Amino acid sequence: MLSVAVSPLIAVLAAVDFAIAAIPVISAVGSKFFTSDGNQFYIKGAINATWVPSLWEYLTDAGLPWLSGIAYQLIPTDPLVDTDQCKRDAKQMQDLGANAIRIYHVDPNTEHKGCMEAFADVGIYLFVDLDDFPTQIQPTTPSWNQSQFTAFSAVLDEFQKYPNTAGVFVGNEVLTTADTSGAAPYVKAAVRDMKAYRDSKGYRKIPIGYSAADVPGLRPMLQNYLACGDKDAERAEFYSLNVYEWCGESSYEGSGYSELEKNATGYNIPIFVSETGCREPRPRLFGDQASILGEDMVDTWSGTMVYEWIQETNDYGLISYGPMVDPKVSTEALDGYPRSGSPTTVSPDYGNLKSQWATLSPSGVKLSAYSASASISPPACPTSTEGGWIVNGNAPLPRLGQSLDSAATASSDASTPTGSAPQASASATGGGTTAGNKEITGMVVGLLGVMLGFVTYL
Repeated sequence: MLSVAVSPLIAVLAAVDFAIAAIPVISAVGSKFFTSDGNQFYIKGAINATWVPSLWEYLTDAGLPWLSGIAYQLIPTDPLVDTDQCKRDAKQMQDLGANAIRIYHVDPNTEHKGCMEAFADVGIYLFVDLDDFPTQIQPTTPSWNQSQFTAFSAVLDEFQKYPNTAGVFVGNEVLTTADTSGAAPYVKAAVRDMKAYRDSKGYRKIPIGYSAADVPGLRPMLQNYLACGDKDAERAEFYSLNVYEWCGESSYEGSGYSELEKNATGYNIPIFVSETGCREPRPRLFGDQASILGEDMVDTWSGTMVYEWIQETNDYGLISYGPMVDPKVSTEALDGYPRSGSPTTVSPDYGNLKSQWATLSPSGVKLSAYSASASISPPACPTSTEGGWIVNGNAPLPRLGQSLDSAATASSDASTPTGSAPQASASATGGGTTAGNKEITGMVVGLLGVMLGFVTYL
Protein backbone atom coordinates (compact mmCIF):
# COMPACT_ATOMS: atom_id res chain seq x y z
CA MET A 1 0.00 0.00 0.00
CA LEU A 2 1.20 3.48 -0.81
CA SER A 3 0.53 5.91 2.00
CA VAL A 4 -0.41 9.36 0.81
CA ALA A 5 1.69 11.85 2.69
CA VAL A 6 -0.22 15.06 3.21
CA SER A 7 2.39 17.00 5.13
CA PRO A 8 2.92 20.60 4.03
CA LEU A 9 4.60 20.86 0.63
CA ILE A 10 8.08 22.30 1.03
CA ALA A 11 9.52 24.41 -1.77
CA VAL A 12 13.29 24.49 -2.02
CA LEU A 13 13.76 27.94 -3.49
CA ALA A 14 17.14 28.96 -2.12
CA ALA A 15 18.67 29.06 -5.59
CA VAL A 16 15.96 31.30 -7.02
CA ASP A 17 16.99 34.93 -7.01
CA PHE A 18 14.20 36.72 -8.84
CA ALA A 19 10.57 37.69 -8.60
CA ILE A 20 8.98 34.40 -9.59
CA ALA A 21 10.01 32.89 -6.28
CA ALA A 22 6.60 33.98 -5.05
CA ILE A 23 4.69 31.65 -7.37
CA PRO A 24 3.47 28.47 -5.60
CA VAL A 25 5.35 25.32 -6.60
CA ILE A 26 3.65 22.17 -7.86
CA SER A 27 4.02 18.76 -6.23
CA ALA A 28 2.48 15.35 -6.80
CA VAL A 29 0.66 14.04 -3.74
CA GLY A 30 -1.04 10.68 -4.13
CA SER A 31 -3.06 10.80 -7.35
CA LYS A 32 -3.26 14.59 -7.60
CA PHE A 33 -1.18 17.70 -8.19
CA PHE A 34 -1.21 20.38 -5.49
CA THR A 35 0.27 23.86 -5.22
CA SER A 36 2.34 24.70 -2.19
CA ASP A 37 -0.51 26.88 -0.93
CA GLY A 38 -2.69 23.78 -0.67
CA ASN A 39 -4.91 23.97 -3.77
CA GLN A 40 -5.41 21.13 -6.22
CA PHE A 41 -3.86 21.95 -9.60
CA TYR A 42 -5.69 21.21 -12.85
CA ILE A 43 -4.05 21.53 -16.25
CA LYS A 44 -5.64 23.38 -19.16
CA GLY A 45 -3.27 23.78 -22.05
CA ALA A 46 -2.64 24.26 -25.72
CA ILE A 47 0.33 22.96 -27.68
CA ASN A 48 2.43 24.50 -30.41
CA ALA A 49 3.94 22.49 -33.24
CA THR A 50 6.33 23.26 -36.02
CA TRP A 51 7.36 21.24 -39.03
CA VAL A 52 11.12 21.52 -39.27
CA PRO A 53 12.65 20.03 -42.43
CA SER A 54 16.15 19.80 -40.94
CA LEU A 55 14.85 17.82 -37.98
CA TRP A 56 12.90 15.52 -40.25
CA GLU A 57 16.13 14.82 -42.12
CA TYR A 58 17.77 13.96 -38.81
CA LEU A 59 15.00 11.54 -37.92
CA THR A 60 15.14 9.89 -41.33
CA ASP A 61 18.90 9.50 -41.12
CA ALA A 62 18.54 8.05 -37.65
CA GLY A 63 16.15 5.41 -38.94
CA LEU A 64 13.22 6.56 -36.83
CA PRO A 65 9.67 5.89 -38.00
CA TRP A 66 7.37 8.70 -39.12
CA LEU A 67 6.22 11.11 -36.46
CA SER A 68 2.75 12.52 -36.35
CA GLY A 69 2.36 16.05 -35.10
CA ILE A 70 4.70 15.94 -32.14
CA ALA A 71 5.94 19.43 -31.54
CA TYR A 72 8.57 21.15 -29.51
CA GLN A 73 9.05 24.88 -29.66
CA LEU A 74 8.97 28.04 -31.74
CA ILE A 75 12.49 27.29 -32.89
CA PRO A 76 13.96 23.79 -33.10
CA THR A 77 16.41 24.01 -30.23
CA ASP A 78 14.90 26.16 -27.48
CA PRO A 79 11.86 28.48 -27.39
CA LEU A 80 12.81 30.10 -24.09
CA VAL A 81 15.55 32.38 -25.36
CA ASP A 82 13.59 35.44 -26.54
CA THR A 83 12.20 37.22 -23.50
CA ASP A 84 10.15 39.75 -25.50
CA GLN A 85 8.47 36.97 -27.48
CA CYS A 86 7.77 35.03 -24.30
CA LYS A 87 6.10 38.11 -22.84
CA ARG A 88 3.86 38.52 -25.89
CA ASP A 89 2.89 34.86 -25.89
CA ALA A 90 2.38 34.74 -22.13
CA LYS A 91 -0.09 37.60 -22.29
CA GLN A 92 -2.07 35.89 -25.06
CA MET A 93 -2.00 32.55 -23.24
CA GLN A 94 -3.37 34.28 -20.17
CA ASP A 95 -6.27 35.55 -22.28
CA LEU A 96 -6.92 32.01 -23.50
CA GLY A 97 -6.88 30.75 -19.93
CA ALA A 98 -3.63 28.79 -19.95
CA ASN A 99 -1.65 28.07 -16.80
CA ALA A 100 1.27 26.03 -18.15
CA ILE A 101 3.25 25.29 -21.29
CA ARG A 102 5.03 22.18 -22.44
CA ILE A 103 8.53 22.56 -23.82
CA TYR A 104 9.92 19.62 -25.78
CA HIS A 105 13.51 20.62 -26.48
CA VAL A 106 15.71 23.02 -24.55
CA ASP A 107 19.36 23.94 -24.43
CA PRO A 108 20.43 23.67 -20.78
CA ASN A 109 23.40 25.94 -21.43
CA THR A 110 21.22 28.88 -22.50
CA GLU A 111 19.86 31.62 -20.24
CA HIS A 112 16.15 31.07 -19.48
CA LYS A 113 15.53 33.49 -16.65
CA GLY A 114 13.74 36.14 -18.75
CA CYS A 115 11.22 33.76 -20.28
CA MET A 116 10.64 31.83 -17.07
CA GLU A 117 9.91 35.08 -15.28
CA ALA A 118 7.61 36.26 -18.10
CA PHE A 119 5.47 33.14 -17.81
CA ALA A 120 5.51 33.14 -14.01
CA ASP A 121 4.30 36.74 -13.98
CA VAL A 122 0.99 35.58 -15.48
CA GLY A 123 0.77 32.36 -13.46
CA ILE A 124 2.01 29.97 -16.16
CA TYR A 125 3.95 26.82 -15.29
CA LEU A 126 6.17 24.67 -17.51
CA PHE A 127 6.37 20.94 -18.16
CA VAL A 128 9.79 20.28 -19.73
CA ASP A 129 11.03 17.26 -21.66
CA LEU A 130 14.47 16.13 -20.55
CA ASP A 131 15.48 14.43 -23.79
CA ASP A 132 16.52 15.62 -27.22
CA PHE A 133 16.86 13.79 -30.53
CA PRO A 134 20.37 12.45 -29.82
CA THR A 135 19.45 11.36 -26.28
CA GLN A 136 15.90 10.02 -26.59
CA ILE A 137 15.13 6.39 -25.87
CA GLN A 138 14.49 4.61 -29.16
CA PRO A 139 11.44 2.34 -29.43
CA THR A 140 13.01 -0.61 -31.23
CA THR A 141 16.65 -0.33 -30.13
CA PRO A 142 16.40 1.19 -26.65
CA SER A 143 19.62 2.12 -24.94
CA TRP A 144 20.56 3.27 -21.52
CA ASN A 145 23.89 5.01 -21.16
CA GLN A 146 25.93 7.67 -19.44
CA SER A 147 25.57 10.25 -22.19
CA GLN A 148 21.77 10.12 -21.91
CA PHE A 149 21.94 10.43 -18.15
CA THR A 150 24.35 13.37 -18.34
CA ALA A 151 22.16 15.19 -20.86
CA PHE A 152 18.98 14.66 -18.83
CA SER A 153 20.72 15.79 -15.67
CA ALA A 154 21.86 19.02 -17.31
CA VAL A 155 18.27 19.94 -18.23
CA LEU A 156 17.07 19.16 -14.73
CA ASP A 157 19.94 21.19 -13.25
CA GLU A 158 18.83 24.20 -15.26
CA PHE A 159 15.07 24.06 -14.76
CA GLN A 160 14.98 23.05 -11.12
CA LYS A 161 16.04 26.63 -10.39
CA TYR A 162 12.63 27.95 -11.39
CA PRO A 163 9.60 27.47 -9.14
CA ASN A 164 7.24 27.48 -12.13
CA THR A 165 8.78 24.25 -13.44
CA ALA A 166 5.78 22.01 -12.75
CA GLY A 167 7.15 18.70 -13.98
CA VAL A 168 9.57 16.96 -16.33
CA PHE A 169 9.09 14.16 -18.85
CA VAL A 170 11.64 11.40 -19.34
CA GLY A 171 10.11 10.61 -22.71
CA ASN A 172 7.33 11.29 -25.17
CA GLU A 173 5.68 8.47 -27.15
CA VAL A 174 8.67 6.14 -26.94
CA LEU A 175 6.33 3.16 -27.26
CA THR A 176 4.09 3.48 -30.32
CA THR A 177 2.98 -0.11 -30.94
CA ALA A 178 2.53 -3.16 -28.73
CA ASP A 179 5.68 -4.72 -30.16
CA THR A 180 7.80 -1.80 -28.91
CA SER A 181 6.87 -2.46 -25.29
CA GLY A 182 10.38 -3.82 -24.75
CA ALA A 183 11.49 -0.20 -24.42
CA ALA A 184 9.34 0.30 -21.31
CA PRO A 185 11.99 -0.87 -18.79
CA TYR A 186 14.31 1.85 -20.09
CA VAL A 187 11.64 4.50 -19.64
CA LYS A 188 11.01 3.32 -16.08
CA ALA A 189 14.73 3.20 -15.35
CA ALA A 190 14.93 6.81 -16.57
CA VAL A 191 12.31 7.73 -14.00
CA ARG A 192 14.19 5.89 -11.28
CA ASP A 193 17.51 7.49 -12.10
CA MET A 194 16.25 11.03 -12.47
CA LYS A 195 14.41 10.76 -9.16
CA ALA A 196 17.61 9.51 -7.54
CA TYR A 197 19.63 12.31 -9.11
CA ARG A 198 17.10 14.97 -8.11
CA ASP A 199 17.06 13.78 -4.52
CA SER A 200 20.84 13.38 -4.29
CA LYS A 201 21.23 17.02 -5.34
CA GLY A 202 18.73 18.22 -2.75
CA TYR A 203 16.39 19.70 -5.38
CA ARG A 204 12.70 20.12 -4.61
CA LYS A 205 10.63 17.14 -5.66
CA ILE A 206 9.67 18.31 -9.14
CA PRO A 207 7.31 15.57 -10.42
CA ILE A 208 8.96 13.22 -12.93
CA GLY A 209 6.80 11.32 -15.40
CA TYR A 210 6.11 10.22 -18.96
CA SER A 211 3.92 11.22 -21.93
CA ALA A 212 2.50 8.22 -23.80
CA ALA A 213 1.00 7.62 -27.22
CA ASP A 214 -2.58 6.40 -27.05
CA VAL A 215 -2.00 2.85 -28.30
CA PRO A 216 -4.90 0.47 -27.58
CA GLY A 217 -2.50 -2.49 -27.53
CA LEU A 218 -0.60 -0.89 -24.65
CA ARG A 219 -3.64 0.05 -22.56
CA PRO A 220 -3.59 -0.11 -19.60
CA MET A 221 -0.37 -2.11 -19.32
CA LEU A 222 2.06 0.77 -19.85
CA GLN A 223 0.40 3.16 -17.41
CA ASN A 224 0.20 0.40 -14.81
CA TYR A 225 3.79 -0.68 -15.42
CA LEU A 226 5.21 2.80 -14.80
CA ALA A 227 3.27 3.12 -11.54
CA CYS A 228 3.55 -0.43 -10.19
CA GLY A 229 5.90 -2.20 -7.83
CA ASP A 230 6.82 -2.03 -4.17
CA LYS A 231 9.79 0.31 -4.70
CA ASP A 232 8.69 3.93 -4.60
CA ALA A 233 12.08 4.94 -6.03
CA GLU A 234 11.19 3.23 -9.31
CA ARG A 235 7.64 4.46 -9.81
CA ALA A 236 6.75 7.40 -12.03
CA GLU A 237 5.27 10.42 -10.27
CA PHE A 238 2.75 11.17 -13.02
CA TYR A 239 1.56 9.67 -16.28
CA SER A 240 0.05 11.45 -19.27
CA LEU A 241 -1.54 10.38 -22.52
CA ASN A 242 -1.67 11.92 -26.00
CA VAL A 243 -5.27 11.30 -27.07
CA TYR A 244 -6.91 11.99 -30.44
CA GLU A 245 -10.20 10.14 -30.11
CA TRP A 246 -12.84 12.84 -29.58
CA CYS A 247 -13.17 14.32 -33.07
CA GLY A 248 -15.99 16.64 -34.08
CA GLU A 249 -19.41 16.00 -32.59
CA SER A 250 -18.77 13.08 -30.27
CA SER A 251 -19.50 12.05 -26.71
CA TYR A 252 -17.95 10.64 -23.57
CA GLU A 253 -19.03 7.13 -24.50
CA GLY A 254 -18.74 7.38 -28.26
CA SER A 255 -15.22 8.78 -28.22
CA GLY A 256 -13.82 6.06 -25.99
CA TYR A 257 -13.07 8.50 -23.16
CA SER A 258 -15.22 6.39 -20.86
CA GLU A 259 -12.71 3.56 -21.36
CA LEU A 260 -9.82 5.90 -20.52
CA GLU A 261 -11.62 6.86 -17.32
CA LYS A 262 -12.24 3.21 -16.48
CA ASN A 263 -8.55 2.39 -16.89
CA ALA A 264 -7.50 5.35 -14.73
CA THR A 265 -9.98 4.93 -11.87
CA GLY A 266 -8.08 4.18 -8.68
CA TYR A 267 -4.73 5.06 -10.26
CA ASN A 268 -2.09 5.89 -7.67
CA ILE A 269 -0.36 8.84 -9.35
CA PRO A 270 -1.63 11.93 -11.21
CA ILE A 271 -2.76 11.30 -14.78
CA PHE A 272 -3.61 13.90 -17.42
CA VAL A 273 -4.10 14.35 -21.17
CA SER A 274 -0.85 15.73 -22.57
CA GLU A 275 -2.12 16.22 -26.14
CA THR A 276 -5.62 16.43 -27.60
CA GLY A 277 -7.52 18.38 -30.25
CA CYS A 278 -8.46 16.66 -33.51
CA ARG A 279 -7.97 18.80 -36.61
CA GLU A 280 -10.84 17.25 -38.54
CA PRO A 281 -13.74 17.65 -38.94
CA ARG A 282 -13.95 21.42 -38.90
CA PRO A 283 -14.65 23.50 -36.98
CA ARG A 284 -12.68 22.34 -33.96
CA LEU A 285 -15.15 22.27 -31.10
CA PHE A 286 -12.99 20.95 -28.23
CA GLY A 287 -15.99 19.16 -26.74
CA ASP A 288 -13.77 16.76 -24.83
CA GLN A 289 -12.72 19.55 -22.48
CA ALA A 290 -16.07 19.42 -20.72
CA SER A 291 -15.55 15.73 -19.92
CA ILE A 292 -11.91 15.96 -18.87
CA LEU A 293 -12.49 19.01 -16.68
CA GLY A 294 -16.09 18.17 -15.82
CA GLU A 295 -17.94 15.56 -13.84
CA ASP A 296 -17.09 12.66 -16.17
CA MET A 297 -13.35 12.64 -15.42
CA VAL A 298 -12.37 15.47 -13.10
CA ASP A 299 -12.11 13.31 -10.00
CA THR A 300 -9.52 11.12 -11.70
CA TRP A 301 -7.74 13.24 -14.31
CA SER A 302 -5.61 16.30 -13.59
CA GLY A 303 -6.32 18.27 -16.73
CA THR A 304 -5.52 18.56 -20.41
CA MET A 305 -3.27 20.14 -23.02
CA VAL A 306 -4.68 21.06 -26.43
CA TYR A 307 -2.66 20.82 -29.62
CA GLU A 308 -1.39 23.43 -30.62
CA TRP A 309 -0.29 27.04 -30.13
CA ILE A 310 1.08 28.35 -33.44
CA GLN A 311 -0.33 27.93 -36.93
CA GLU A 312 1.90 26.04 -39.34
CA THR A 313 1.81 23.47 -42.12
CA ASN A 314 -0.20 20.92 -40.16
CA ASP A 315 -3.03 23.45 -39.61
CA TYR A 316 -3.60 22.92 -35.88
CA GLY A 317 -2.73 26.43 -34.74
CA LEU A 318 -4.65 28.58 -32.28
CA ILE A 319 -2.60 31.68 -33.15
CA SER A 320 -0.32 32.88 -35.93
CA TYR A 321 2.43 35.47 -36.09
CA GLY A 322 1.26 37.04 -39.32
CA PRO A 323 1.06 36.08 -43.00
CA MET A 324 3.31 33.47 -44.54
CA VAL A 325 6.68 34.53 -45.88
CA ASP A 326 9.28 33.05 -48.19
CA PRO A 327 11.48 30.81 -45.98
CA LYS A 328 14.37 31.49 -48.35
CA VAL A 329 14.15 35.14 -47.42
CA SER A 330 13.25 34.67 -43.75
CA THR A 331 15.03 31.55 -42.51
CA GLU A 332 13.41 31.99 -39.09
CA ALA A 333 10.07 31.19 -40.73
CA LEU A 334 11.10 27.58 -41.40
CA ASP A 335 8.14 26.26 -43.43
CA GLY A 336 6.94 29.75 -44.32
CA TYR A 337 5.14 30.40 -41.05
CA PRO A 338 6.77 33.10 -38.89
CA ARG A 339 8.00 31.97 -35.49
CA SER A 340 7.85 35.32 -33.74
CA GLY A 341 5.75 38.45 -33.63
CA SER A 342 2.43 39.53 -32.19
CA PRO A 343 0.05 36.57 -31.68
CA THR A 344 -3.06 36.79 -33.86
CA THR A 345 -5.86 34.40 -32.94
CA VAL A 346 -7.05 31.80 -35.45
CA SER A 347 -10.82 31.83 -35.81
CA PRO A 348 -12.95 30.05 -34.79
CA ASP A 349 -10.60 27.60 -33.05
CA TYR A 350 -9.14 29.98 -30.49
CA GLY A 351 -12.54 31.35 -29.54
CA ASN A 352 -14.09 27.88 -29.32
CA LEU A 353 -11.43 26.67 -26.91
CA LYS A 354 -11.54 29.86 -24.86
CA SER A 355 -15.31 29.52 -24.54
CA GLN A 356 -15.02 25.91 -23.42
CA TRP A 357 -12.45 26.72 -20.76
CA ALA A 358 -14.40 29.73 -19.52
CA THR A 359 -17.18 27.40 -18.37
CA LEU A 360 -14.89 24.88 -16.67
CA SER A 361 -13.43 25.68 -13.27
CA PRO A 362 -13.05 22.52 -11.17
CA SER A 363 -12.11 23.33 -7.61
CA GLY A 364 -10.88 19.89 -6.61
CA VAL A 365 -9.94 19.13 -3.05
CA LYS A 366 -7.81 21.08 -0.61
CA LEU A 367 -4.57 19.44 0.44
CA SER A 368 -5.64 19.78 4.06
CA ALA A 369 -8.75 17.73 3.29
CA TYR A 370 -6.90 15.05 1.33
CA SER A 371 -7.06 12.38 4.02
CA ALA A 372 -3.78 11.67 5.71
CA SER A 373 -5.06 8.19 6.44
CA ALA A 374 -5.83 7.48 2.79
CA SER A 375 -3.69 4.94 1.06
CA ILE A 376 -3.55 4.10 -2.61
CA SER A 377 -2.33 0.73 -3.77
CA PRO A 378 -0.10 0.67 -6.86
CA PRO A 379 -1.61 -1.36 -9.68
CA ALA A 380 -0.44 -4.92 -10.21
CA CYS A 381 2.57 -5.08 -12.53
CA PRO A 382 1.49 -6.40 -15.93
CA THR A 383 2.73 -9.74 -17.18
CA SER A 384 3.69 -10.55 -20.73
CA THR A 385 0.97 -11.67 -23.10
CA GLU A 386 1.34 -13.46 -26.41
CA GLY A 387 1.14 -11.03 -29.31
CA GLY A 388 0.84 -8.00 -27.05
CA TRP A 389 2.62 -6.56 -24.04
CA ILE A 390 5.98 -8.38 -23.85
CA VAL A 391 7.47 -7.06 -20.60
CA ASN A 392 7.54 -8.95 -17.34
CA GLY A 393 6.52 -6.13 -15.04
CA ASN A 394 8.27 -7.62 -12.02
CA ALA A 395 11.69 -7.99 -13.62
CA PRO A 396 14.55 -5.78 -12.35
CA LEU A 397 15.15 -2.61 -14.34
CA PRO A 398 18.30 -2.12 -16.41
CA ARG A 399 21.24 -0.38 -14.81
CA LEU A 400 23.32 2.30 -16.47
CA GLY A 401 24.61 0.98 -19.79
CA GLN A 402 22.92 -2.39 -19.32
CA SER A 403 20.83 -4.41 -21.75
CA LEU A 404 17.93 -6.60 -20.79
CA ASP A 405 17.86 -10.23 -21.82
CA SER A 406 14.74 -11.98 -23.03
CA ALA A 407 13.85 -12.92 -19.48
CA ALA A 408 12.83 -9.37 -18.74
CA THR A 409 10.52 -9.22 -21.70
CA ALA A 410 8.95 -12.62 -21.61
CA SER A 411 9.07 -15.03 -18.69
CA SER A 412 7.83 -13.91 -15.32
CA ASP A 413 10.15 -16.48 -13.70
CA ALA A 414 13.49 -15.36 -15.09
CA SER A 415 13.79 -11.71 -14.29
CA THR A 416 17.46 -10.82 -13.94
CA PRO A 417 18.73 -8.35 -16.54
CA THR A 418 22.10 -8.94 -18.11
CA GLY A 419 24.90 -6.59 -18.92
CA SER A 420 28.34 -5.55 -17.80
CA ALA A 421 27.80 -2.00 -16.64
CA PRO A 422 28.31 -1.31 -12.93
CA GLN A 423 25.44 -0.16 -10.78
CA ALA A 424 25.28 3.63 -10.65
CA SER A 425 23.90 5.55 -7.72
CA ALA A 426 21.80 7.48 -10.19
CA SER A 427 21.67 5.26 -13.22
CA ALA A 428 20.77 5.70 -16.79
CA THR A 429 18.14 7.92 -18.09
CA GLY A 430 16.74 8.85 -21.40
CA GLY A 431 13.52 9.91 -22.86
CA GLY A 432 12.14 9.79 -26.27
CA THR A 433 9.77 11.03 -28.77
CA THR A 434 9.00 8.72 -31.51
CA ALA A 435 5.83 8.60 -33.39
CA GLY A 436 2.43 8.48 -31.85
CA ASN A 437 -0.98 8.59 -33.10
CA LYS A 438 -1.82 12.20 -33.56
CA GLU A 439 -4.53 11.68 -36.14
CA ILE A 440 -2.33 9.29 -38.00
CA THR A 441 -4.21 9.71 -41.30
CA GLY A 442 -2.41 12.29 -43.36
CA MET A 443 -0.23 13.43 -40.45
CA VAL A 444 3.02 11.90 -41.57
CA VAL A 445 4.83 14.75 -39.83
CA GLY A 446 3.27 17.71 -38.30
CA LEU A 447 6.09 17.60 -35.89
CA LEU A 448 8.97 18.94 -34.35
CA GLY A 449 9.26 22.49 -33.93
CA VAL A 450 7.64 23.85 -31.00
CA MET A 451 5.20 22.64 -28.59
CA LEU A 452 4.22 25.16 -26.04
CA GLY A 453 1.61 23.10 -24.26
CA PHE A 454 -0.22 25.39 -22.01
CA VAL A 455 -2.41 24.69 -19.25
CA THR A 456 -4.82 26.80 -17.38
CA TYR A 457 -4.53 26.96 -13.65
CA LEU A 458 -7.93 26.91 -12.10
